[in-house]
Order: sequence, then structure tokens, then C-alpha cells
Amino acid sequence: MSLAHKMANIGSEVHRSLSWQEKENQKYAENAFFRSLELFDLTLQSEKDPFRLKEISRVREVWTDHFTANNEYSFTDDFFRQYFLKFNLLARSERHQQ
Repeated sequence: MSLAHKMANIGSEVHRSLSWQEKENQKYAENAFFRSLELFDLTLQSEKDPFRLKEISRVREVWTDHFTANNEYSFTDDFFRQYFLKFNLLARSERHQQ
């Protein structure tokens, strides 16, 4: 699986988490959040490029900070939606090229 596909899958869980949070269903939001962390960790374990590792680690860090309500880095829900949308589009493009 390409990095774009892995990040798009993470993005799906991030989106679910944000959507459930907006619907005030904290249990489902937390479940999606923990699935996103699992996918982040699996992606980090499989990635070898140090520059990619750094970015993936940083996104995981700011996502965790954002979701757990500390939001020390002041990221927004929209930032995460837009960030992961790009991977979704790239993964879709890769799929059509095969």
C-alpha cells in the first residue's frame, strides 16, 4: 500500500472522529480517534524515509493534541480535513493510474 493510501485511511478515521464529535457522540469519536492512532503507528512502523517519518510523527502529535482538547498548537478541524483530503485525492489518482 502506498503512503498516500495509508494516509488516506488515517484521514478517514480522523474525519469520522471529527464528525462524531460534532454530533456530540464522544464514544464513537474516541473509537475513531484510537483507530487513527493505530493506523498512524502502523504507518510509522512501515515507513523508512526519515523525512516522511518526521512529518507523520508531527501530524500524529498535533492530531493527538487537537483531539484531546489541549490544542496547544492551535490547529483546527478544517486543517485536518484539508490535510488528509489531499492524500485521499492522491490515493484515488494512483488507483486510476494502475
